[in-house]
Amino acid sequence: MITAQPRHLRRRYDVVVVGGGPAGLEAAVAAQNAGAAQVLVVDREPEAGGILLQCIHTGFGLHRFGAELTGPEYAQRLVAQAQGVDIVADACVLDVDEQRRVKLMTTASGIATVDAGAVVLAMGARERTRAAARIPGTRPAGIFTAGLAQRLVNLYGLMPGRRAAILGSGDIGLIMARRLVLEGVEVAGVFELMPHANGLNRNIVQCLHDFAIPLYLSTTVVEIHGHERLEKVTVAPVDSTLQPQLAQAWEIPCDTLLLSIGLIPENELSGQLRLRIDPATRGPVVASTMECSRDGVFACGNVVHIHDLVDFVSAEAMLAGTCAGRFATAAPAPADNVRLLPGENVRYCVPHTISTEREQTVYLRTLRPLESCELRLVEAEGNVLYTKRLRYVFPAEMVTLKLRPAILQKFHGGTLRVELVPRAFPGQGDAAEPGFPLPAPDKRPGGEP
Repeated sequence: MITAQPRHLRRRYDVVVVGGGPAGLEAAVAAQNAGAAQVLVVDREPEAGGILLQCIHTGFGLHRFGAELTGPEYAQRLVAQAQGVDIVADACVLDVDEQRRVKLMTTASGIATVDAGAVVLAMGARERTRAAARIPGTRPAGIFTAGLAQRLVNLYGLMPGRRAAILGSGDIGLIMARRLVLEGVEVAGVFELMPHANGLNRNIVQCLHDFAIPLYLSTTVVEIHGHERLEKVTVAPVDSTLQPQLAQAWEIPCDTLLLSIGLIPENELSGQLRLRIDPATRGPVVASTMECSRDGVFACGNVVHIHDLVDFVSAEAMLAGTCAGRFATAAPAPADNVRLLPGENVRYCVPHTISTEREQTVYLRTLRPLESCELRLVEAEGNVLYTKRLRYVFPAEMVTLKLRPAILQKFHGGTLRVELVPRAFPGQGDAAEPGFPLPAPDKRPGGEP
């Protein structure tokens, strides 16, 4: 994939997009379609496309393009759509001041400043490291984040080791478990701290079950052993408070440990801009237009909250780009009049405010698995404004709710609480949570479940 570079940066752009991954490219095209004549995308990598370029497996684009694509194929379609957009690769944004003057540094022309009518933040996310998990032990070679291992294998053809253990059941870790097996690496198992997996069910089936890779729930790595190279890890089950039960620990001989323990929105620039940050998502607080707490600054994709499907990233980015383009061309949307708050069993909801006058999509995540439940919008006084029945909810899978003005026609503004509550089955009275069908872990040494 080759990304065209503009010969000269303009002194002013209607919209400047920070990040050239799927969110940034979608936002740039949407801004153009909304009337922004000049759009600039700034990306730190040698070419646009983001994390998609190393995701050579299929499963992308079913919602966005109606086709099953690999990551590079999805990225190529986005780049092809971005004709007329100035894309500057091998560059980074250093600062955005209150007048939306964007200071950037490029390998080709050094430091430059451009004026922006609106700015879209689409920097994506980074992986949690061993330091975030605070795993004790020595510091040998052979410990990688799952995304780094994916990059080494898929882009450079380098194998991280011969026998691997994987800590965490995020989607990248699950996909890498399969990828390593296909490349001849023995995978000793996937070890997940929580009592449920944190990846999509389809990845659990296709990447673990289909390849007979064991999944150990409520289990974590408690010590790393080795000097020059990793030699083994000690794993142990955890109790209901997530405290390791060291008396039941056992050792896993391996020369590689992959960490798939979550993503963190890449929000250093958001902090510099002093945007309001949601402590649950670690991303900016956004309105229904994806505008942040600073006028003319919008955000989308994993920099706002971690998505499980790139198709959702695309939908959110198109909204952010459209609204940024309208803002830059003096056609901003009316302000929101409803504040959304996470309620029972809801970890967070995005956007943080909505309007009773426009259709909008709300994204949320559950705190725990529930089967047969209701999604409710509850007024401050306790009145249930809206309900939607769901077959199940699962922490690893995003819950989406499309709100149309007709749903909110009886509500004239204020605060709405978003809840996920169990729903009774016929003949079961109040027994509304029969248990979510979680993947069963393989038996541990000694036969204990």
